[in-house]
Amino acid sequence: MENTNTKNYLNATKGIWSWMTTVDHKRIGMMYLGFILFAFLLGGLFALTVRLELFTPEAGPVFKNGDQYNTFFTMHGIVMVFLFIIPSIPAAIGNFVLPQMVGALDVAFPKLNLASFYIYVAGAAMALYVLIRGGVDTGWTFYTPYSSTIGGPVIVMGLAVFVLGFSSILTGLNFIVTIHKLRLPGITWFNMPLFLWGMYSTSVIQVLATPVIGITLVLLVFERLAGIGIFDPAMGGDPVLFQHFFWFYSHPAVYIMILPAMAIISEIIATFSQKRIFGYRAIAYSSVAIALFSFLVWGHHMFVSGQSAVASVIFSFITFAIAVPTAIKVFSWVATLYGGSIRLNTPMLHALSFIFLFVIGGLTGIFLATLAVDVHLHDTYFVVAHFHYVMVGGTLVAFLAALHHWWPKMFGTMYN
Repeated sequence: MENTNTKNYLNATKGIWSWMTTVDHKRIGMMYLGFILFAFLLGGLFALTVRLELFTPEAGPVFKNGDQYNTFFTMHGIVMVFLFIIPSIPAAIGNFVLPQMVGALDVAFPKLNLASFYIYVAGAAMALYVLIRGGVDTGWTFYTPYSSTIGGPVIVMGLAVFVLGFSSILTGLNFIVTIHKLRLPGITWFNMPLFLWGMYSTSVIQVLATPVIGITLVLLVFERLAGIGIFDPAMGGDPVLFQHFFWFYSHPAVYIMILPAMAIISEIIATFSQKRIFGYRAIAYSSVAIALFSFLVWGHHMFVSGQSAVASVIFSFITFAIAVPTAIKVFSWVATLYGGSIRLNTPMLHALSFIFLFVIGGLTGIFLATLAVDVHLHDTYFVVAHFHYVMVGGTLVAFLAALHHWWPKMFGTMYN
């Protein structure tokens, strides 16, 4: 695949052991890419079985009962969210191109980078062990009190997500230090690529939000092992507290998924419009604004969970507000396209698809942010559609755009 006449990261050293012990950010990015694509395939197979089941209203043709359906639904969510979508762009694409964009030879902590990869592999192995054991049927949200009392390997799956969180935190720390300390002297904050702004904002969320889900799942494990009443109301716990903890991480996690995708689209739109991006500073500031706002809107997942009406109104208002920096990006992309010399290469086609699909996902989010409307739409397929328009139409399409855009740099050859 590579040009064998020249030395590059693919052929610099040979043998599996040289890859397993490498501290080269490019090789680590490629190893991440392999595992992430495997997770994507596995999660896609779970989705396919769920959709096949939904062809008919009665049980069958795939599952014998509702418990099996819930298990496959849960495993689809866990694999896609924690093993694919969250690490896809930061760990695979980010590891490969971020050091090159700042002009560095590698990330700030190369050995920590390799450690974060193996921590990811360990978490993935634990999740696969749960799958072999029959899976869990708690839903990917692990809602209590069901997850506190149900049988099955819930503890192992909770610890798997805990371990995966460590990988995310270490990757975020590495990227923050790399962007701060390893930029070449001429690369100032406001002339560095917008991909770096997106990755920096994402890394801040990874470092600050991920410990919350880790601690929450450890508390769930303690509750199951020691019988301590934290979330289970039968033991004096509060299941709504679990929801607050879970969504305090999991809504910022949505922006861990989408901010790198937006950053990629900014790069590709400018490249294939053959002009400078419109509103560079506005896009850069909007990435930071989204990262900050992401910590203030978790309660919109809980409009029907019994929180106070005042809190719900505040969360609704802030959710509307976070649409503003998001819209700044979309209008800046469209303005960049206007008057550009557009080349409809494969990455650009993906980028245009992203804009169309992401706008649908964003507009459906406005409906869900409206308190009176969300009461009726909560836990319906409207929410499922909103989430998947953003995650598939957004993050996945941007991931594919990035693979095509940087494929020659990654493998030394053009895709067919």
